[in-house]
This record gives sequence, structure tokens and C-alpha cells, in this order.
Amino acid sequence: FDWVWDDLNKSTATLLTCGNRKVNFHMEYSCGTAAIRGNKELADGQHFWEIEMTSPVYGTDMMVGIGTSDVNLDKYRHTFCSLLGKDEDSWGLSYTGLLHHKGDKTNFSSRFGQGSIIGVHLDTWHGTLTFFKNRKCIGVAATKLQNKKFYPMVCSTAAKSSMKVIRSCASCTSLQYLCCYRLRQLLPDYVDTLEVLPLPPGLKQVLHNKLGWVLSMNYSTSKPSSSSSSGSDSDSSCGSDAEACQRKRCRRT
Repeated sequence: FDWVWDDLNKSTATLLTCGNRKVNFHMEYSCGTAAIRGNKELADGQHFWEIEMTSPVYGTDMMVGIGTSDVNLDKYRHTFCSLLGKDEDSWGLSYTGLLHHKGDKTNFSSRFGQGSIIGVHLDTWHGTLTFFKNRKCIGVAATKLQNKKFYPMVCSTAAKSSMKVIRSCASCTSLQYLCCYRLRQLLPDYVDTLEVLPLPPGLKQVLHNKLGWVLSMNYSTSKPSSSSSSGSDSDSSCGSDAEACQRKRCRRT
């Protein structure tokens, strides 16, 4: 793993497990919004990571995104809100499918829920931020991000919620990367482009280790859906009632 969650830069209502790859929010009940960032600044190059929703997804918001070091992760610990994207220093994708930045929100994708895998690709060379859902491209969320320093971030208002980093990769923007990216665009229908390329086994192994994520992503953009997604995403439907209960409990303490 190129990075894991940072035990020194997080909200008080978080607990790290699984070698700091899994973050647990609001272990008993929720009184606001908790957030955490990765333990490594995303320097120049290509960065890709995947976050798995390992608990029911509900409440005011659960988000995946990026932000600068200026984001105050504990600022809204007593307020239920969509923390990522509330200012100009962060971008956040909500489980509701809304993309947040500078306090504005736009319809960006279908909803996601427990078991969903949200991928994030930060390309500092081209200055783009791209989101994936279950390894299919949702779309480009932001551009002109060159010469800025970001950290991966997540946040949640939901009691007993959790997310886990299942992949975090980084590579320089080299000719090798650009070739692999182009090959994937030309051969999008295969689970792994390396399977169909007539390359020596040693070279295949090198490319798999260094750029396997590029050669296995589905870059064809899926369209947002106005309806809730099926399958595991049904867990997100338990939303407002559960968090309303947590609000009442918080006020009584």
C-alpha cells in the first residue's frame, strides 16, 4: 500500500483497525461529522486508490474524496453535514451520488451502499480527479488541479459506520504509464488487458506489479441514474430514521 489512514490527522470520533487501513466512525452514537485523511501527501504523478464501504451506508452523508492540508477534519464534529466539498479546499462524492465542491453540489452518479467499491484516480500531470464505482468509471469530477497538494479523505455522519482502503497505488507519469493507459482504452472489454497482450511473462509481471490498476480499470463512463441502485446498495435506504435516532440520543447526553 502506498498509504494508509493517518492516526495523527483525524476526527476524535474515529478508530483505526486492520493496520490503519480501516476507519471506524462514531463507535457508539453520532453527534456530528467525523473525517480522516491519508498519511501521505499525494505528490506529482498518478495516484489511484479504492475504498470499500464495509458497513451499512446511511445518514446525512458518507463521502469519499480529496482535500488539502487546510481542511479542518474536526471542525464539524457537532454538526451533521457533507464535510468534503464544503469549501474550496476539498472535493467529495456522497453516497447519494452528489458531487460536492465549494459548497455546491451536482448530480454525478447513482447511489452506493454497503459493499460498494469507490475508486479515485488523481492525475496531477493532467490535473484531473476521476471517480469509479465498482471498477467502472463514473466520470471526471474536477480539472485544473496541477500544482496543488492533496490528501485522500473520507468522512461520515453515520453511527457505527466504516470504510476500508483495499488498494492505494502511485506511479510517475512516464511513457510506460501513458502506453498502458492507451492500451486499456483500446482494449476495454477484457477484465485485464495483460491477458491478451503477446508480451514476455517477465514483462507482464513487471507491468502487473507497477501498473496493474491501469490495465484493469473500466474507463468507459457510466451515466448517473436518478433511481437507487440495486443489490448491496439497498442498505443505504435505512438512512434518515437511523440517524434521527442518533441525533436524539446525542441531545440527551
